[in-house]
Amino acid sequence: MAQPRLRDPEQITLAPDGRPMEEQPDWRQDFPIDWPQDHYVERRDFMKFLVLTSLAFAVGQIWIVVQNAIRRMRGEPALVRIAALDEIPAGSARTFAYPTPQDACLLVRGVDGMLVAYNQECTHLSCAVVPRIDERMLHCPCHEGYFDLASGRPIAGPPRRPLTRVLLETRGGEVFAAGIEERTT
Repeated sequence: MAQPRLRDPEQITLAPDGRPMEEQPDWRQDFPIDWPQDHYVERRDFMKFLVLTSLAFAVGQIWIVVQNAIRRMRGEPALVRIAALDEIPAGSARTFAYPTPQDACLLVRGVDGMLVAYNQECTHLSCAVVPRIDERMLHCPCHEGYFDLASGRPIAGPPRRPLTRVLLETRGGEVFAAGIEERTT
């Protein structure tokens, strides 16, 4: 006597209302919804997804490394004129772009005549910092972050890293941006 073949419960087709097929309306035969097959994912399809996702992450990491290498091969950016010294009175600030036109920077001349320049993006969430020269600090109004004007180091608020300093050179009464000083502390 042959034993009845047991069907895999995951492969049994069920109508959405759970009733057997004999009790289903006629239109259900024309438009069947196969719930088990609809939610079934084969191992092969799952592995394809994992491999493609991993490949995308790897390509992204390689792209970052290539961009970094290209930046390093370019070397230091050339000197860029910012302004004449007499155009920047003591206690004032001026914005400029360095090293690329997309990099907003801030040149500040303190009350004592000291010149400093920083990238204008806050190290917390890249909001623009605003100089408060009388208080000797730079303020990020987005999240109330404060940086020391002389060093660019964070003194209050959420920022933990110092601002990127722009190296300056003064030649014949002109102020030039001469490089970038990346700092972590």
